[in-house]
Amino acid sequence: MLPTRRFLPPPRRSERAAPVGSLRAAAAVLLVAAVAAAEEPRLSVFDHPDDTPFWASGQLNVIYQGHPSFPSPYEGPNSLIPRPEGRTSYVATLYTGIRLSPTTELFVDAESAGGAGLSNALGLAGFTNLDVVRNPTLGATPYLARVFIRQIIPLTDERVPADRGPFALATELPSKRIEIRVGRFGTVDYFDQNAVASDSHLQFTNWTVDNNGAYDYAADTRGYTWGFIVEYQSPRWGIRFAELLMPTVANGISFDTDIWNARGENLEGEIRYAIAGQPGTVRLLAYLNHANMGSYREAIDAFLAGEGSRPDVTAHRHVGALKYGFGLNVEQALGPAFRVALRAGWNEGKNELFAYTEVNDTLMLAADCRGLAWGRPQDRIGLAMVSNGLSKDHRDYLALGGLGFLLGDGALAYGREQIVELYYTAFVGWGVWLAAGGQFIKNPGYNAARGPVWVGALRLHVEL
Repeated sequence: MLPTRRFLPPPRRSERAAPVGSLRAAAAVLLVAAVAAAEEPRLSVFDHPDDTPFWASGQLNVIYQGHPSFPSPYEGPNSLIPRPEGRTSYVATLYTGIRLSPTTELFVDAESAGGAGLSNALGLAGFTNLDVVRNPTLGATPYLARVFIRQIIPLTDERVPADRGPFALATELPSKRIEIRVGRFGTVDYFDQNAVASDSHLQFTNWTVDNNGAYDYAADTRGYTWGFIVEYQSPRWGIRFAELLMPTVANGISFDTDIWNARGENLEGEIRYAIAGQPGTVRLLAYLNHANMGSYREAIDAFLAGEGSRPDVTAHRHVGALKYGFGLNVEQALGPAFRVALRAGWNEGKNELFAYTEVNDTLMLAADCRGLAWGRPQDRIGLAMVSNGLSKDHRDYLALGGLGFLLGDGALAYGREQIVELYYTAFVGWGVWLAAGGQFIKNPGYNAARGPVWVGALRLHVEL
């Protein structure tokens, strides 16, 4: 699947001071404002004014990644290829929206995802490129990414400023409100968001850094689903709930419409606070998936009883099987330029992972820093570390030669998959960013017999 690319709007431009006092003071202020405007960075190719009911924008994200050869005494059908390779991916998105009324907004987005990932996106739980489609047969044909209605229900007359962007058009909102979204969208457009590590356009690119690896969120192969989200927001806290469609098979492109037995329920609460004047947010997540999932233990037992040449979880699926999990998500500013983040996640490990990646527990730490100290305020450098793990049933299944939708070396000397990612994103101008980065992966696919692997990356991002 193509895990949903996170969208974090570029930094907002600073507000300008108003003229005061005498004509001389007014002239001085206007001169300063003119100089500031001349130097003000243009964060997109086209302007997106706040005083229109329409929205139209786009983005292009191109990522090249490559790795040299690495130690590998053996490999299987779903292994990361140990020989040198390089691959390029791209994602192009057209965002459109319209305000139908002060409280109702409609959004329709089209997208094209092409190119390829390393080893066809196989062999890693924390895969290196969030923009990659795991099913290369889908090609780059444009498709409908999102189409949904946003309905705002005010619960107070007090208003607070709001950022306008591809998923939200109002420039101010009731400080207490209910928001309802119905249609097609990405689950992680709204759940498990993190300002430090959620955006493959300008930040990290590893799947288990930008998303909680243990969050098996409802999605098709391209990372989208159908359903509804209801959330309540107040100045200090919020809570959201979603009911979403699940794919018919693991990593599938079509949806199971038997919603009595196949659906995903998601609940997330968030608390916003400040420590010494620095803002932070804590989010707690729980989810429950109902789907036609297989049992790792049943597949193992059947294989040990002489059934088949290797265990096959897809032969032991049960309609309405359950998978549940939990997540913790923290972000904290430590000054005008520096931020830190943490994610932790766990899911039950008896039934097969179905929609995102093959992780049963995860811990991620990340930090980033704006380039204020070296005179590049739009630049950003980031460092993240993540450790992913498997349940006993899941690791036993792979050790006996079983295949998941991502993993399968034919054998397994289990070790936690540990990843370090570093990037530097440089603002070029006129909506263009260039980035370079790298990832170090120990125990790729949880296999201590293979690796380690070094992956280098270059990225071009354009905001239209």
